[in-house]
Amino acid sequence: MRKLLTVCLGNYCRSPLAQVALTRRGGMAVTVRSAGLIGKWQDQPAHPSMIDAARRLGLDLTHHRGRQITLHDLDWADDVLAMDAAVLDTLRAIDGGHNARKLRLYLTDQDVPDPMGQDETTFQDCAVVIEAGTALHVARRLPRSG
Repeated sequence: MRKLLTVCLGNYCRSPLAQVALTRRGGMAVTVRSAGLIGKWQDQPAHPSMIDAARRLGLDLTHHRGRQITLHDLDWADDVLAMDAAVLDTLRAIDGGHNARKLRLYLTDQDVPDPMGQDETTFQDCAVVIEAGTALHVARRLPRSG
């Protein structure tokens, strides 16, 4: 089983959505966790607009509670997926080179724009980008034939 860790600034919008989207897509082949660089939203639910955007994609974020990243998280993961270049740079500094080979951007060569402070449409657009990005990390589950 592959272990994925998604990371954004606060574990409030982007990384929680990526966690549930990757979990749905990967099924039993992956274990996915999410975390944030800062603890501002520690133990708090995801942003209400992201919960709504997730619901529109058939994803449930209502059980999410924010958490701040630890060095143990970095060691645990097979792949650490940063939502943007600034998060990736901070992860590299925190990690000190121990897990450099597994740190990368979620969208490979571009940032997932942070919807914080934006309107509902921006959250929905962000959620769609994150959901589409799951294909970069896990194969789609195929239903079992009867």
